[in-house]
Amino acid sequence: MMPDPTAVSAFLTEAHVALAARIAEYAAREIAPRPEPADDAAARAQARDLVAGLGGAGWFAPIGSLDLRAACLVREALAAASPLADAVFALQALGTVPILLAGDPKLKDRWVPAVLAGRAMASFAMTEPEAGSDAAAIATSARRDGSGYLLNGTKTLISNAGIADFYTVFASTDPAKGHEGISAFVVAADTAGLRFVRPLVLSAPHPLGEIAFADCRVPASCRLGAEGEGFKLGLATLDRLRATVAAAACGMAARALAEALAHATRRRQFGRTLAEFQLVQEKLARMATDLTAARLLTYRAAWEKDRGAERVTLEAAMAKAFATEAAQRIVDDAVQILGGRGVLASHPVDRLYRAVRALRIYEGTTEIQHLIVARQLLKQAAGEA
Repeated sequence: MMPDPTAVSAFLTEAHVALAARIAEYAAREIAPRPEPADDAAARAQARDLVAGLGGAGWFAPIGSLDLRAACLVREALAAASPLADAVFALQALGTVPILLAGDPKLKDRWVPAVLAGRAMASFAMTEPEAGSDAAAIATSARRDGSGYLLNGTKTLISNAGIADFYTVFASTDPAKGHEGISAFVVAADTAGLRFVRPLVLSAPHPLGEIAFADCRVPASCRLGAEGEGFKLGLATLDRLRATVAAAACGMAARALAEALAHATRRRQFGRTLAEFQLVQEKLARMATDLTAARLLTYRAAWEKDRGAERVTLEAAMAKAFATEAAQRIVDDAVQILGGRGVLASHPVDRLYRAVRALRIYEGTTEIQHLIVARQLLKQAAGEA
């Protein structure tokens, strides 16, 4: 299910290649055989189980070491086996990287080891009813009150809402300053004033929901960095992890291509296999080419960050935009090649078809990635001029 890591070996070390083989074997043995959860409650239970299993097996280690290429390899393998397992890894990273980047030692000691071991589930609470792509429009407030802050507001479309052990929350400490007045906090799930409002059910199994804060008191020690640095911290986190979304897209695309190839070489119509028809060959060729290009963009971005680049804004945006759009096309072509089997709810390709669509939206829509790419190009052009 996992593409040969040698295709992107120019960006990997020998340790990464060995890791790719181990996680592929683990995912095939431990993750892929799991049945798809029947409903939202089952998805939430399975997500908690996956956190414990992945943490116990050490697969969250790349989060702690900030090894972006390793994180991409893990997400690629998990996404090929189970989109839900991939989502679990993604949220452990999103909720924890801000702590690694800006948390004080006590905050790190409290949460990071527990996350990496799978004893704690993380969440990343930035999106609001009126603040999606425009993250600077965050209205949740954090008002200074004595030695802490009082948080008030609502967060929606939050992964792991209702089952996370803590939330990395972005709130405005100074609305007059716009995005420069946004701060970040780590809020334990059992904090008084934090409430799980309701689940939001997707077509693909994924714990999602809405949370609300009503005079939720958070100690100042739970603030990440200084006041007003939250927006910058959020962007730095996304800048690091955006390439891993592209890796997840590659994993889903690779599984879809594998399923399509297997079906095309077995299925016979009009006296020959589907693979013998040129129109099917054309689809397979385009799928494989798109996947290879997506993987090269993905691991190029991760390699740049791992070797010390301060920002990989352009590279990560290119990778996410291309890989997620390519994955959508590849999965759709796989459904077409499989025909009726591809839309059966029990088939892996149907599962991928429902899961892959969200990748083009979360952590910055494709349209936002195109704007980022264009702005970076224009900055470069202005500098050269």
